[in-house]
Amino acid sequence: MRVIAFVGLPLSGKSTAAKVAEEMGIPVICMGDVVRGEAKRRGLPQKDENLGKIAEELRRKEGMDAIAKRCIPMIREKGMDIGVVVVDGIRSLAEVERFKKEFGDDFILINIEAPLEIRFQRALKRSRSDDITTIEDLKKRDERELSWNMGEAIKMANFTIENTSGLEEFKEKIRDILAQLAKNVEIEIETYVHPTEDVSKVIQAVKNLFPDAEIEIKDGKLKAKAWDLKKLRDLLRRQRILDTARTELFRGRSGNEITIYLNKQTAYVSKVNFADEDAILSPIKVTFKLYGIPVGKFIDYLAPATKAGKPIKEVDTLWG
Repeated sequence: MRVIAFVGLPLSGKSTAAKVAEEMGIPVICMGDVVRGEAKRRGLPQKDENLGKIAEELRRKEGMDAIAKRCIPMIREKGMDIGVVVVDGIRSLAEVERFKKEFGDDFILINIEAPLEIRFQRALKRSRSDDITTIEDLKKRDERELSWNMGEAIKMANFTIENTSGLEEFKEKIRDILAQLAKNVEIEIETYVHPTEDVSKVIQAVKNLFPDAEIEIKDGKLKAKAWDLKKLRDLLRRQRILDTARTELFRGRSGNEITIYLNKQTAYVSKVNFADEDAILSPIKVTFKLYGIPVGKFIDYLAPATKAGKPIKEVDTLWG
């Protein structure tokens, strides 16, 4: 599961970025909702002072990653079907470290930057119940969040986006980076290269199906990564084996991953032939790791349902 998180000082644009993600169909977890929910449970008004005290109390009693820990089950639940979740509201280094420990390289942090004066003007415009009313209040809020090592968290960001111009321009920046990160099919390829096989032919077999495959061979095993589905998609249509492919794809589904096995010899002549996992001479194991794409839509894109051998409806894109 890929987890994309936004970090930044108050009013930098994190909530706007999260709304863009929702509009794109990406589930969003707002870390601030954990604190607001706790305030509601205690019957306290949703004021910045109350929320700040609750956040500090949770971190003091449960650790600096307290809110992140409470979010993890929600992230896993929301991302179960689609394989990607956006998290809004990282505020400490400990939270970044918790998410990195939980999700590894699939955790991606985006820093949103905006100057103090611009952020203050936004506060005056949106008039939310927990917002500040003076620039001094905003400075104090910055100091509070920086005291949680937000500055160190920001330094760990994979990307930084400046939010200093118009709203639509900022939204477009967010759409672009989310499309790049969330709309993703990563293809992992594995097969054994037996002593009786020609290494160059095994490499060619993989390249015939996945031309962009980045291949390495070590200790008699080929491993590769690829991203381009076009050649495989075209071959399934050209060979008229969409029904067979669809069955194999559904059979190989596990969460947001799909694994299929392909015959190495037929791949060498640019043909797709499905194989059993324990086939002689080892098949090519192909695992599609889906991020931001429902499994059903991916299968419809690669191998749609057919009638009289022809697709009932082609899905031309995996996004939108």
